[in-house]
Amino acid sequence: MIFGLPVISVAIWLPIIFGILVLATGNDKNAPLARALAMVGAVLGFLVTIPLYTGFALDTSQMQFEELHDWIPRFNIHYHLGVDGISVLFILLTAFFTPIVVLAGWQVIEKRVAQYMASFLIMSGVMIGVFAALDSMLFYVFWEAMLIPMFLIIGIWGGQNRVYAAVKFFLYTLLGSLLMLVALIYLYNKSGGSFAILDFHHVALPMTAQILIFIAFFFAFAVKVPMFPVHTWLPDAHVEAPTGGSVVLAAIMLKVGAYGFLRFSMPIVPDASHKLAGVMITLSLIAVVYIGLVALIQSDMKKLVAYSSISHMGFVTLGIFIFNAYGMEGALLQMISHGFVSGALFLCVGVLYDRMHSRNIADYGGVANTMPVFAAFFMLFAMANVGLPGTSGFVGEFTVILGAMKANFWYAFAAATTLVFGAAYTLWMYKRVIFGAVANSHVAELTDLTLREKAIMTILAVTVLGMGLYPLPFSEIMHASVNDLLVHVAHSKLP
Repeated sequence: MIFGLPVISVAIWLPIIFGILVLATGNDKNAPLARALAMVGAVLGFLVTIPLYTGFALDTSQMQFEELHDWIPRFNIHYHLGVDGISVLFILLTAFFTPIVVLAGWQVIEKRVAQYMASFLIMSGVMIGVFAALDSMLFYVFWEAMLIPMFLIIGIWGGQNRVYAAVKFFLYTLLGSLLMLVALIYLYNKSGGSFAILDFHHVALPMTAQILIFIAFFFAFAVKVPMFPVHTWLPDAHVEAPTGGSVVLAAIMLKVGAYGFLRFSMPIVPDASHKLAGVMITLSLIAVVYIGLVALIQSDMKKLVAYSSISHMGFVTLGIFIFNAYGMEGALLQMISHGFVSGALFLCVGVLYDRMHSRNIADYGGVANTMPVFAAFFMLFAMANVGLPGTSGFVGEFTVILGAMKANFWYAFAAATTLVFGAAYTLWMYKRVIFGAVANSHVAELTDLTLREKAIMTILAVTVLGMGLYPLPFSEIMHASVNDLLVHVAHSKLP
């Protein structure tokens, strides 16, 4: 409890309330007040999630910090929240990145400042709701509400083709969600009139129904991951989004798709999950290998990091669908690490873009000569993206490869190729942008990181190195929940 209030509700509604307060500051005359309020709300929003970690019991897979209240009694819909070892770290990750994106847009965003800051605060609360909801209708409301702030962030503060990218992002994600809604209503009828997600776990369904539900969930969650071949919205969204939008998109929003597979697809339709695992693994490996090659030919830094995200998220879905503890825990660790690393890389690209208003690799060269501190931070995050031991990028990928090796040598071999491709496209970009002689007069005039930018980079560097050198605080919290899920999935739910 915080001030006598339940922790999860405070974590959800505090940033939303601050977002509304920030909106109330009005036009850009009050921009300093909007920024200050947004930072206070974002920092408090992170602090109130810490008890979820410090008070978490490691020896149980049961839901913790549960809250249950009637919401729409006529349809048996409840305001039901709780966390387990699978969801708790994502809530912390969401809250952790909110102050970072507020700080990242502190000076860069000059128009509609209050609306920009409020969008991120409201989105933070809503995404925490996605990870904490234990009623499927509550989950669906948060899931759909999450689209609105991101749609506005891309569509208003984005680049030249922002409207196209925003509409494409919205349509892709909305169409998948509608199929999920149909599946949830079907499960409501089959479960005897309950929308509780945990009740769905015990519904026995014939194989045909399971496969159809799996497909419905697949379109909702695979678009969000995004998995091949429904990934094409992501590069457009990333390229057009402002830096803060790209950071939240990569660090948090992609994770809700993979989380959906763990919370819905696997426990509700385990037989279909096993039957279609081969398809999921194939699509994951295509993402790892093919999208890695696509990243190699990109000339736009932001697009390269976007394709890199798709390739790395292929590791996540691979780890989930090989059905062993190494794979699943590796997938969860990879999601947390990918949040830190991809968020940091998008911030690095944003730092360069803010100074030169270009994302083209060809426009740079010799940046280390004028921005040595930036070059050092960028090198660390590039190495983490490659999967260098000692960084967070190594922990998740190595664990997934171990799990894949237990399942099938060739899965592990194909997945490991991403380490080669990842090194190729990341270091090739780094070399052309950072090393060599100063390429032109624009690069010669670049100034190194400001105190604000150094603070952001230092925080992310500490998390990347901390998780890489000592992953136990991240891994131990998920053991009980992952093992329980694997035991549950191993038992057939056929009638």
